[in-house]
Amino acid sequence: MNASFLSLLASDPEIGILRGEPLFRHTTFRIGGKADVAVFPETPLAFARAVDACRRFSVPYRVIGKGSNVLFDDSGYAGAVLFTDKLIGISVDGNRITCGAGIPLKLLCHVARDNGLAGLAFAYGIPGTVGGAVYMNAGAFEGQMSDVFYEASYYDPESGEIRTVTKDGMHFGYRHSLFMENGGILLSATFLCEKGDPAEIDEEMMDHIRSRAEKQPLAEPSAGSVFRRPAGHFAGALIAEAGLSGRAIGGAKVSEKHAGFIVNTGSATAADVRGLIRVIQNEVMEKSGILLEPEIVIIDNPDRKGE
Repeated sequence: MNASFLSLLASDPEIGILRGEPLFRHTTFRIGGKADVAVFPETPLAFARAVDACRRFSVPYRVIGKGSNVLFDDSGYAGAVLFTDKLIGISVDGNRITCGAGIPLKLLCHVARDNGLAGLAFAYGIPGTVGGAVYMNAGAFEGQMSDVFYEASYYDPESGEIRTVTKDGMHFGYRHSLFMENGGILLSATFLCEKGDPAEIDEEMMDHIRSRAEKQPLAEPSAGSVFRRPAGHFAGALIAEAGLSGRAIGGAKVSEKHAGFIVNTGSATAADVRGLIRVIQNEVMEKSGILLEPEIVIIDNPDRKGE
């Protein structure tokens, strides 16, 4: 790791760093080796400075929130992992809620409910942060982030500018947004809601969390739904129909409660999960002729690309 790069980050009072930080501590899968450096910028401008430092010193970097939809390599990440944990401001103005990228979705839903703002209840129980949810246009219960999205502030590493984008410019699609195309880093987002009754909103949120608890393996470490939903089908149903419920490689297992989930039974490695993903893809393809595409983000170690 470049000493000048580390010195620059360490000298910035709005940036915290941890050398050799185990990434399993920062993912819901509880899997991943050590990052050369974990970086925790405290403000949007500090985040921009951290990204600029990575680019200036040619240090590979990835940006994540709560690590709820990612799989890091067992060998870790030879570069910088930038966390949005500190970007947690939140405010309400009429029907609009503006919050930092690091705000947990659960907290966003609570604030919306407490202010009588409807439209976000579908997101209650989705793990992760606002940044990750907008990035992938997360959704559940026939709702998605694009339904309530108004605008976002993001950093454009190419131009070095903090920009604003409205819904029309977000290129939203199924598990897709502009940021998957342009490499922009979401710093904050504003959501436009409708007025509602807090008690009714709370009831909807509780219904969703009960449904999740009944159908999903919430008690075990996972990264949520592993595969994207194929057109006209459900990934979990295809996996179950292929007889793969309970199939395991090492410590990684297809959940018997919901076959769309791979769970960490306690000792799973990234290699175990990757291997199980390949088995699932091959056997579902053989059974149904449908290729399942991963929804989780698999992050290779830059030192091992091409191996």
